[in-house]
Amino acid sequence: MTEKLYYRDSHIKTFEAKVLSCEPEKDHYQIVLDATAFFPEGGGQSADTGMLESVRVLDVQEKQDIIYHTTDGPLTPGDTVTGTIDWAVRFDRMQQHSGEHLISGLVHQRFGYDNVGFHLGDEETTLDFNGVLTKEELTDIETAANLAVFADFPVKVLYPSNGELASMTYRSKIEIAGQVRIVEYPGYDTCACCAPHVNHTGEIGLIKITHVQNHRGGVRVNILCGMRALRDYREKDASVKQISVLLSAKESLVADAVTRLKEEQYTLRGRLMAVQEQRLKQELENLPADSRDVVFFLEELSPDAVREFVNQLMKKCTGYCAAFYGSDETGYKYIIGSSTDDIRPLGKRVNAALNGRGGGKPEMIQGSVNALQEDIRRVLIS
Repeated sequence: MTEKLYYRDSHIKTFEAKVLSCEPEKDHYQIVLDATAFFPEGGGQSADTGMLESVRVLDVQEKQDIIYHTTDGPLTPGDTVTGTIDWAVRFDRMQQHSGEHLISGLVHQRFGYDNVGFHLGDEETTLDFNGVLTKEELTDIETAANLAVFADFPVKVLYPSNGELASMTYRSKIEIAGQVRIVEYPGYDTCACCAPHVNHTGEIGLIKITHVQNHRGGVRVNILCGMRALRDYREKDASVKQISVLLSAKESLVADAVTRLKEEQYTLRGRLMAVQEQRLKQELENLPADSRDVVFFLEELSPDAVREFVNQLMKKCTGYCAAFYGSDETGYKYIIGSSTDDIRPLGKRVNAALNGRGGGKPEMIQGSVNALQEDIRRVLIS
């Protein structure tokens, strides 16, 4: 059995331990110590990384009370070595995990929902609840969780006897055999958990709910805590400031400015499309009757407008009538029709030669290609 120093003190950064064994495994080594501060993967939290003397700890796993450290080099059994965990990573994970307990405990208290899924990723943390929560309800939960942070009360870790456990009300996702470790945030959450937590709620820092979506009959909630929340705020603050400058609007009014800009763009786009459709009408009028195999390259238009243009071309032309819209830089979408021929073989040739995709019926096909205008003309003519 490996002594779990991370349970004695979750803030241990360095420690000394005796090497009990070191076995090669593929390109790495499996090292067992008599004690460790490296937390093994479990409870939704990834394993700690760090150093054992001069070798790098890449992963940590627990099997039958023995903790195995996967390293990139060997150590000598019997030696006493110094271990150093990657503290910034560990503390960040403790912040996220502890923040999750406050959120989950509050949701359980107020709505009776269980946390049925938890993933602590490198970028953000997701929580799955088996009930629906509105954004307004989650805002209240977020506020209450941050008030708990401001209170900076101590986090308790309990190892109750079977009798004590039987009289306790606590959260747990699974049935646990043997000694149960309870982490308690007094007044907020009591939960069976194997992971290291902060000592006081103030260490969690800011808790921010960033996203919520429906998920398997409940909701999936994304949260950021501590430095992650601060980095997120800085990124969004920088974006708002940049948008404010670009739109010459106060930072608090950028949403209104963007809405006005979008409305103006919509109006201008409508006018532009009207002008383009008028030009297409003129192109149709100027096209000689009984023309054959015609191709047009158009500015950006709606598919409906291009399709109508091709339908009108088919009334005046034989062979194929092709309209490509887009640019050499972004590629082209196309609609090709014919009132006289099965157009599908031409479509297959165009797609094969121009890295395209698409298809349709004998009289009309549509798709897209990544090619230059000159190359498209060359393929159509060949």
